[in-house]
Amino acid sequence: MIATIEELAAELAEGRTTSEGLVEECLARIAEPDGEGERTFLQVDAESARKAARAMDELRSAQAEPSPYAGIPVSIKDLFDIRGQVTRAGSRVLDGPPAERDCTAVARWRRAGLIPIGRTNMTEFAFSGLGINPHYGTPASPWDRAGRRLPGGSSSGAAVSVTDGMAHAALGTDTGGSCRIPAALCGIVGWKPTQARVPGDGVVPLSFSLDTVGVLARSVSCCAILDAILAGEENARAPEPLDRAPRLAVVRNYLFDDVDETVSATFQRASEGLRGAGAELVDVELAELDEIPDLNAGGGLAAAESYAWHHDLIERSAEGYDPRVLGRIRRGERLSARDVIVLHERRAALIERVRRSLDGFDALICPTVPIVPPPIDQVAADDDTYTRTNMLMLRNSTVINVLDGCAISLPIHGQGEPPTALMVAGMAGQDTSILRIAAWIEEQA
Repeated sequence: MIATIEELAAELAEGRTTSEGLVEECLARIAEPDGEGERTFLQVDAESARKAARAMDELRSAQAEPSPYAGIPVSIKDLFDIRGQVTRAGSRVLDGPPAERDCTAVARWRRAGLIPIGRTNMTEFAFSGLGINPHYGTPASPWDRAGRRLPGGSSSGAAVSVTDGMAHAALGTDTGGSCRIPAALCGIVGWKPTQARVPGDGVVPLSFSLDTVGVLARSVSCCAILDAILAGEENARAPEPLDRAPRLAVVRNYLFDDVDETVSATFQRASEGLRGAGAELVDVELAELDEIPDLNAGGGLAAAESYAWHHDLIERSAEGYDPRVLGRIRRGERLSARDVIVLHERRAALIERVRRSLDGFDALICPTVPIVPPPIDQVAADDDTYTRTNMLMLRNSTVINVLDGCAISLPIHGQGEPPTALMVAGMAGQDTSILRIAAWIEEQA
């Protein structure tokens, strides 16, 4: 088992490892000839990571390290500006000048002493939940590598970098599930905070209304610590223990449609374990969720806002896009200003009604994704299969983005089983509470 952020911090503090050693281990895993490194990273910053590691080791020897987590290598999704590097967003059409400064998210991790080891692969422009990238290749889920299964997207390389020990955590984004879906399909933890919690400047946008900066890591505590740094909090630490078992809403309509037998069985097993530990699980119907397909029927806010950003780039370089991504962006061309205003109004009303319906519950839970990861080739070979699988993969997680909530994905499968995951979610601003509940659930697993 590869160490958590807390365990690595303890090893560094006690002198049982060094930052330089951690960086070299990650670089060695990236370079493994039979591994996923080439498909996982679009750029590896080996020399700058080595220099930073030596600096952090020197600072720690002088008891001047900037945080307990200084010197831990992390990966950065190819959507974030890093000073001196070109941000391509997994595409071939973005080839602008290098960024003049780090975006806020990267800068905050750097100030804590975390070491970016490279830029990770992703769905082009973050517009799919599958993780397929025809330009740079697609890294496979660690489950059934011989069968080359979908990693989930859009933060595909972010998830695989963590599962394969190429980095000890990953910076990702989540517009409709892009941290939680790959975490679920790769067997790790994925966190989407309330959108306003972490600044999104210097990040190539998909949807201004929905984009969220999130974290993929090995435990709830890892995510909580790294999220606290991203949010600019002074004391980044593990969640406080719950003082009572939680009351959880199991939303049976919409979120359980077309769930496969494996996911259903592991969710049921996890639910029984939570009840046995004292949690109250209540089956509920949230009729409001049945309105979401109609809300997104024309592509929704993601299509409208992405088309506004991409319009000029498409005019110049449409032939360079992944056609499946381009088609989703171009749906926004048909949405008028009135359509977008109405979408915002309907969304605001939906959020308020759901908030009232969930009053009295500590969180809602459901499967993160309804299916286990299918083979990459099976999905990539056919447009209908791609579209159908993508919609199913995104369905549950997108609900939380529409509601401007916060959510975390926890693995619930057993050793040797296909990856399945439980999503724990709440409304905007409930981040601390959801992380505490998730840590409690993780402990019961």
